[in-house]
Amino acid sequence: MKNLVVASTSTLHGGSYLAYLKDTVQEHFRNCKTILFVPYARPGGISHDEYTQKVRTTLESWGFVVQGMHEFEDPAKAIKEAEGIFTGGGNTFVLVKQLYQHKLIEVLKATLEKGTPYLGTSAGSNILGQSMHTTNDMPIAYSPDFATLGMLPFNLNPHYLDPDVHSKHMGETRETRIKEFHAFHKTAVLGLREGSWLEVKGEAITLKGDLSARLFEQGKDPVELESGTELGDRNWT
Repeated sequence: MKNLVVASTSTLHGGSYLAYLKDTVQEHFRNCKTILFVPYARPGGISHDEYTQKVRTTLESWGFVVQGMHEFEDPAKAIKEAEGIFTGGGNTFVLVKQLYQHKLIEVLKATLEKGTPYLGTSAGSNILGQSMHTTNDMPIAYSPDFATLGMLPFNLNPHYLDPDVHSKHMGETRETRIKEFHAFHKTAVLGLREGSWLEVKGEAITLKGDLSARLFEQGKDPVELESGTELGDRNWT
């Protein structure tokens, strides 16, 4: 039974790391003493050690012990034996390349399917979709495949931004980029705004947070989904 928290971001503007998710994280990992942290996404190019220490500083103040996956000689074994797993944000291409390089895609998928509690933020949430095609990140590393874990029946676009009618920016909006994706792919895309997350319990997928999310499906107008919406019972063909 899947047991996931799938967040758009780790940090809200003006807030501290994971602060807006504190109650959710503590409840989610309530039966875990130790959390395995996956630092592969390396936001801003920081090292695995630096990233793990950032997470350790926060989560250990909440009563958890944090171990970085890079600290293990056998990362596949670490995943299988983990009480809880957290994959942080950063660059999705770098993250997915590392998961494929260490042959961790299938073992991570199997571990999550059996119910090990998992927290993802940003890139760590992107990998739960059908593919990483709808990430906002630059392709700075080459992954052998775009396919990800498929824990969700759709793709995500974390940090989703609505078009600003007052902006003079002439580049493409997120909505435009997602329409480009749908010119080639049928997979639905959920735009998660900052401060929103999904709670996944088995096949139930519930939108959480104060904001709505924006759902894009090929050939259809996008629709707003209010917080509390159940997505697991939709037809995702």
